[in-house]
Amino acid sequence: MKKTGILGGGQLGRMLLQAAANYPVQTFVLENDPDCPAAHLCHQFVKGDIRNFEDVYNFGKGLDAITIEIESVNIEALEKLESEGVKIFPNPTVIKTINNKVLQKQFYKENEIPTSDFIVTQTLDELKEHIGYLPAVHKIGLGGYDGRGVQIIKTTADIEKGFDAPSVLEKMVTIKKEIAQIVAINEKGETALYPPVDMVFNPDLNLLDYQVSPADLPEKILWKVEAISIAVVKNLRSPGIFAVELFVDDKGDVYVNETAPRVHNSGHHTIEANYSSQFDMLWRIILNYPLGNTEHIIPAAIVNLLGADNYNGDATYEGLNDVLQLDNVFVHIYGKKQTKPGRKMGHVTILSSDKQELIHQANRIKNTLKVVSDINQ
Repeated sequence: MKKTGILGGGQLGRMLLQAAANYPVQTFVLENDPDCPAAHLCHQFVKGDIRNFEDVYNFGKGLDAITIEIESVNIEALEKLESEGVKIFPNPTVIKTINNKVLQKQFYKENEIPTSDFIVTQTLDELKEHIGYLPAVHKIGLGGYDGRGVQIIKTTADIEKGFDAPSVLEKMVTIKKEIAQIVAINEKGETALYPPVDMVFNPDLNLLDYQVSPADLPEKILWKVEAISIAVVKNLRSPGIFAVELFVDDKGDVYVNETAPRVHNSGHHTIEANYSSQFDMLWRIILNYPLGNTEHIIPAAIVNLLGADNYNGDATYEGLNDVLQLDNVFVHIYGKKQTKPGRKMGHVTILSSDKQELIHQANRIKNTLKVVSDINQ
């Protein structure tokens, strides 16, 4: 039985472990918090820091394979483990490239993958030299996650919001649609594409608000999305599962925004809506089984359950009973004990062959199910 470790014990690790129960695999999780969402579902939990060399190396040296649920891991330890025969999904070079927004944008440029124009800035003073480049988006090279580390710089008055560290200044694109395309690739280089999804973002939190799958795209744009996404993954030269996030502009041009080298929020609906979920697919890749069937069983929408504003403390779920009475609705609560504003606490998947019904139910659930606590601040 292959021993496989997951670096990180959040909700992605939790859902990976739920899928692992179907396979002959022994699972290990490394995470600082013994009460994290994934802690109680693995065969062995190890308390440690995924960013610390010794913790990651000692965790991995007895394992056959390792995967990640977040990019901010100790790359040097993974490189050493890889040199000693542990298989890393995706390989450490990919994680290093994608974890740094500067390296990631340069990767797209070097491989002629369409992406918005950009300038690399090292300091806030250097950012001030590029006023003529505005409006633009400033993304910090290292440390940004889930909307953090991103600032929209429209005018000179916004310059102070920028980052005094190596960052990317991206030319603003007129966005008509935001699309996520999940691509699986195995060690033989065989690929499988999930139907792309339409993503609708919360403008205040810069977090995914809800999404609809499959995306409503003209055939020619769909072909562009698929071709560009495959180009990204093939050039990364690593087995794994990748979520390529793309912009479609008002002219129908397609640009890569970012890539996640792991299972991703935009693929959670695949648990109920597709024959092989993104989590099932990653286990197939790690364990060297055939790639799964990515086809839709039925269209789907996802609503993220975020901690409500002004609530910090032990999480309670208002309206859960009402939502559980709805047909073809599946609630996933991540098991996080504490809520805070904007924290990802769960998601709800809605299935329907009627797109308007999906959007209607998504909005209904957003207004019904609230993550609150006894402490209202």
